[in-house]
Amino acid sequence: MTDTTRIVALVGSLRADSLNRRIAEALRDQAPDGVVVEIAEGLHELPFYNEDIDIESVPAAAQALRALVAGADAVLAVTPEYNGTMPAVLNNAIDWLSRPYGASAITAKRFGVVGATPTQYGGKWAHEDARRSATIAGAQVVDEALVSQSAIEVDVLNDPQIVSRFTAAMHSLCVLPAAA
Repeated sequence: MTDTTRIVALVGSLRADSLNRRIAEALRDQAPDGVVVEIAEGLHELPFYNEDIDIESVPAAAQALRALVAGADAVLAVTPEYNGTMPAVLNNAIDWLSRPYGASAITAKRFGVVGATPTQYGGKWAHEDARRSATIAGAQVVDEALVSQSAIEVDVLNDPQIVSRFTAAMHSLCVLPAAA
């Protein structure tokens, strides 16, 4: 691993005490030495992506998000599923991060997605959509950085096996040193 791996977490739920926000906070708080997880704040302030406003005076929230991700090594979406797909706030963040195409803040960034929902599939469809969208946006989706966890009848924040899966997904985003 390089000196420090910086991972930006994009939380797909705007609710302050959402389970997925608490997952992101736990990953941030329990990150090992050499890994910094920063939760992107202010996603609710992003206007819906519109090429007409993505000009010289890009909205401040979009500029801040692009700068945060540009300075990171990886992006981890931590998200529930809304109506069988990813929440609009996450989709919108990826839209802002994907421009300009080919030279965007998310281009070539390692990307993963984890989350939990109170459904039997644990957000699988939303996670697939986020991975597909990030791939099209130019990110390098990491297959091992995927956890779709059902939150039915289990405390995902206190079950050691589940926490281990979330942590392993985060670790798979870490930049490894080149082989000697």
